[in-house]
Amino acid sequence: MLWAILIVLFISLVIYLLFTSLSVFIDTSANRYCLELKGIFSINAESHASEILIFRLHIFFFDFIFYPLRPNKKKKIKTKKKYKKSKFFLTFKQVYRIIKSCKIKRFFMDIDTGDCITNARLYPAFALLNYKGANFNINFEGRNKLVVHIQNRPIYIIKSFINL
Repeated sequence: MLWAILIVLFISLVIYLLFTSLSVFIDTSANRYCLELKGIFSINAESHASEILIFRLHIFFFDFIFYPLRPNKKKKIKTKKKYKKSKFFLTFKQVYRIIKSCKIKRFFMDIDTGDCITNARLYPAFALLNYKGANFNINFEGRNKLVVHIQNRPIYIIKSFINL
């Protein structure tokens, strides 16, 4: 009976992991860059006054902070490395299928190139692109903003590898 309960819990956990949503959120005006797997983990890239870049990792109930640009205090011993060919590689077709499996939930771009002539030339193109569901905007006030919310599920990524 105990084994049956453990097997059911394991299978339900695997199904949850396959069908939960994986989100990438980028907002340049608020400096928010986030990658999260709902309910499991999230990684946030933030700026700090003393550090240039900080990664905040939240896994279940634990929080970790990483400083990727901080120099290592340990001295590394240089050794000659033998370079091996990587066994894992992605072809262009696989990358295209992974990108195709993603869904863009929100896209907003508000740009100013700094040149009024270039802005005027981009205005008709952005007006045509607005009919496709995205939100493109040209301003003449010096604001640059990008908001992107991309969502995918791990099962779709696995499916893109299987269905070649």
